[in-house]
Amino acid sequence: MEGKRISYHDSVRKIYERIKKDGMTNIWDRFEAQGFGGNPDKRCPFCLSGARCDLCSNGPCRADASIDKRGVCGMTADGMAMRMMLLRNVLGASTYHYHCAQSVKTLRATAEGKTPYEIKEPQKLKNFAERLGVNTTGTDNMIAFRLCDYVEADFNRKFDEPSQIVEALAPLERKKVWKKLDIFPGGIYGEMMLSTSSCLTNVDGYYASLALKAMRLGIAMAYQSQIVNEFFMDIIYGIPKPHKMRVDLGVLDPDYVNILPNGHEPFLGFAMIQFAREKEWQEKAKAVGAKGLRIIANIETGQEMIQRWEMDDVFYGFTGNWIMQEAVLASGCVDLFACDMNCSMPIDPFYAQKYKFKLIPVSEVVAFDGISERINYKPEEVKEQAAQLLEMGINNFKERRTSIEPITGLPTNEGWVGFSTESILEALGGSIEPLLEAIKDGTIRGVAGLISCTTLRDYGQDVHTVNIAKELIKRDILILSMGCGNGGLLVAGLCKLEAKELAGPGLKIICEKLNIPPVLSYGTCTDTGRLADLLGLISNSLGGVPIPDLPVAAVAPEYMEQKATIDAIFALALGLFTYVNPVPTVTGGPNLVKLLTQDCKEITGGILNVETDSVKAVDAILNHIEAKRKKLGI
Repeated sequence: MEGKRISYHDSVRKIYERIKKDGMTNIWDRFEAQGFGGNPDKRCPFCLSGARCDLCSNGPCRADASIDKRGVCGMTADGMAMRMMLLRNVLGASTYHYHCAQSVKTLRATAEGKTPYEIKEPQKLKNFAERLGVNTTGTDNMIAFRLCDYVEADFNRKFDEPSQIVEALAPLERKKVWKKLDIFPGGIYGEMMLSTSSCLTNVDGYYASLALKAMRLGIAMAYQSQIVNEFFMDIIYGIPKPHKMRVDLGVLDPDYVNILPNGHEPFLGFAMIQFAREKEWQEKAKAVGAKGLRIIANIETGQEMIQRWEMDDVFYGFTGNWIMQEAVLASGCVDLFACDMNCSMPIDPFYAQKYKFKLIPVSEVVAFDGISERINYKPEEVKEQAAQLLEMGINNFKERRTSIEPITGLPTNEGWVGFSTESILEALGGSIEPLLEAIKDGTIRGVAGLISCTTLRDYGQDVHTVNIAKELIKRDILILSMGCGNGGLLVAGLCKLEAKELAGPGLKIICEKLNIPPVLSYGTCTDTGRLADLLGLISNSLGGVPIPDLPVAAVAPEYMEQKATIDAIFALALGLFTYVNPVPTVTGGPNLVKLLTQDCKEITGGILNVETDSVKAVDAILNHIEAKRKKLGI
């Protein structure tokens, strides 16, 4: 593995050489070591196909559908593959909802006056409450309390009690389909219980039943966990609006105290920015020999932050996505790495010891071998916790700066971030009509929601994502980009205005007219629900066109983990053409593959497409979009 098999980004490849020279274990060498016979992508065929199970003591079992070889309990390869997919989806839903529950706690504490935050978007608070049927009389704080009570009550509904959040937010046409299929969900906690109970040995071994339960869970997650989470974040920290942001590893200056919030939850990150902008804290940093104190956005926590708050000399920039983590830590520029829920690696303590930075878990779900010091985020204590973290970073500076040789001369790029449904409408003059007209007259052929992680399977970090994005915009398909994939596109330069030169002639016209890039930075993976809400708006604006008939597609060029798999299943339930790479671990179940890639089209309208070649993958996406345009007569 070398060159672009390592990463698309020059900055990462440069620091990889330092990591190798220092003899540090790293994600690229570990990935290569997992392969068979010197091929990093060659793995156990039963594991790759999903046709294995070790859930009970009769196993591990292997299944082979071609000769009807089943598990000891009699489970088929189809059942094994779908059951494991459903269990992955439970993990993804649980993690999404953990984040959401923290957002609800934070809004409640903010309304109580116990945090340094405020209700920054009172109109969005009222609008969201109205959509859910919550009483909007009284003060903003009173509305916030009622809204928190309402969503928590819905989360706790039993699985056989229909979710009122889904009822209020989902498009009418989709609700009819879901009710007909008996996949209209109850509360998210009840749905997780239904799914896990179904996965016990000798309970539900039927792949089709398990697939429908996965869809139920995905619907609950998207509307209850994702939409509630992101709308609450907007209410507290501001609705994303377009602005420029520095990106790539060149944002790390070794002469500053650099504190990096990492993960998916930006609560402490926002608080640290507020403090770090005060003269008192800058003076403390200068007193230990630093030029100043900076908060550097990192991974998905970083994207939540950069979407909402503009850069300055304190909130300086964004590094990139999760595979860059070891490169970030090995730069010799980091003083404190604050790890909230998700995307912190078990190997981080080794890097903390080698490159002299403080590694602090800030969530009860995060733990490291050998790291005992921690600060578990509590909204009511966030002022004290943020100050404590800043002190740790400042106190670390002298040792790090005098003992570690930093890597300098790393590149810095710039991208436009902060696109949301509201900001897109604002750019269009307050109405979705100009975008719809551009689609109707063919200036834009369609829209792709690029919702992706980043992975080393098949390609280097972000290579396939960048290739897919370039192919899509070249064919006049506008991209709304989310997740770690969005971080990769930001660093690769596809979210800046100059990227319009890579777009097709129609999309380029729109970019010039609206002064936007061809790839719109739409947020993190939790913004999948926000995208579903936008599609509902487009459907309604077109007079109730069913979502499966829209010229849109969901695109995941480099999915990686369990949150991504439930996003894909939700996209199928929503009725979308869903492109996924690498090939999911379900190929050992031929009936399951047929269900997902063919039969699902007649059930929910969604269809799964897998293709490792970027040009062929975009060919299929464009063919789907053109077929939908023809059906709509545009």
